[in-house]
Amino acid sequence: MIAVRLTEVRSRIATAARSVGREPSSIRLIAVSKTCPLDAIRDAYIAGHRDFGENRVQEALQKIEGATEPDIRWHLLGHLQTNKARKVVGAFTSVQSIDSIELLHRLDRAALEAGTTQDVLIQVAVAHETTKFGTPPADVPRLLEAGARLEAARVVGVMTIPPPTQTPEDARPWFRRLRELRDQWQASGVPTAMLRELSMGMSGDFEVAIQEGATIVRVGTAIFGSRAP
Repeated sequence: MIAVRLTEVRSRIATAARSVGREPSSIRLIAVSKTCPLDAIRDAYIAGHRDFGENRVQEALQKIEGATEPDIRWHLLGHLQTNKARKVVGAFTSVQSIDSIELLHRLDRAALEAGTTQDVLIQVAVAHETTKFGTPPADVPRLLEAGARLEAARVVGVMTIPPPTQTPEDARPWFRRLRELRDQWQASGVPTAMLRELSMGMSGDFEVAIQEGATIVRVGTAIFGSRAP
């Protein structure tokens, strides 16, 4: 069943990309495996998938330790506390929830000490929701300036989670807003390499996100099915 769902999601990604003249290969699919057992992740792996997203550090590290597949790419999507920076460096291909300069510096120091590099994305609170983590758009340039001076952590893009919507189309303005902000920051002189990734779109709205420029979509339910409360 997971293999069938993966095929369906990949097909939908391709259709959405081609509808706006984009190459499907320009979009990375992260299968959001939070709360899923390793057996479900292995089913997706056997079906050819390699990128998996987790929300909680401890749960993710347990899965990483238990996984025998060497080429899985793990992505941390959930909020990261600064005191856990050392735990995630080297374990995750990307950390997509950066929301402070302090966290950037912690990850940079941890990566330096570990002798590795760490890709990160800045989480942007495009809707200014006080109940969600993320950096207000007005504060993002400060993080980008700090990111340009890092030694081992590398800012490679931005991520957002829009507010709940009734239909996929209702999410479009938020995705468009992040793309427009990205374009503004690039026009102001931020290196293109620091803003190459737009991580936006989940199971209910990833096609709209792709049409608005997403390079990474994070899909869980449409692949693994509904999660238990």
